[in-house]
Amino acid sequence: MEKIKLEILGLSPSQSQAGSFALVLGEEYGNRRLPIIIGMFEAQAIAIEIEKIQPNRPMTHDLFKSFAKAFNYTVNEIIISDLREGIFFARVHCSSSDGLRETIVDARPSDAIAIALRFSVPIYTYETILSEAGIVSGSQSEPDDAIEEIVQQSKPRSLSEQIKNMSLDELHRILDESLNNEEYEKAAKIRDEIARRN
Repeated sequence: MEKIKLEILGLSPSQSQAGSFALVLGEEYGNRRLPIIIGMFEAQAIAIEIEKIQPNRPMTHDLFKSFAKAFNYTVNEIIISDLREGIFFARVHCSSSDGLRETIVDARPSDAIAIALRFSVPIYTYETILSEAGIVSGSQSEPDDAIEEIVQQSKPRSLSEQIKNMSLDELHRILDESLNNEEYEKAAKIRDEIARRN
């Protein structure tokens, strides 16, 4: 699959979800935007590195960088690799300093982006992700006050909204999947919807 390079366009508090932030990424040579809702701590980790603020003590992503360097590993790139049920997934592509070993580590996009900033490596996604979740912008650079509007346009339906329209067979199938994947919070919501219908 062809990779599309992204850049960070903005990070702002989400007015629709208290305690969350909107991280807006844009394709390097295009006008599509990829908005991702992230938590407060992840937003702080990204903002600290963007602003080149030196914290008193190393943050988790700084520890990751120190650990990687201690074992002669480096990060080559990160890829926002998947979108399932409104949730983004990412991969951190690493290699040994001698180039003999390569490793791919699964991560949340917010953590992967915080790591990418610390290693000064590119952020990519695939066309399928941008086609499904991207927002087309009228200009190359989005003003700060429009970030929240972009996020609202792309906001995925909540799990509760999604499961209300599913059949009982579908609910039982995704309940089993959730339990197998150890997604217990999701499984509890599905179980509650099944119980509500009985």
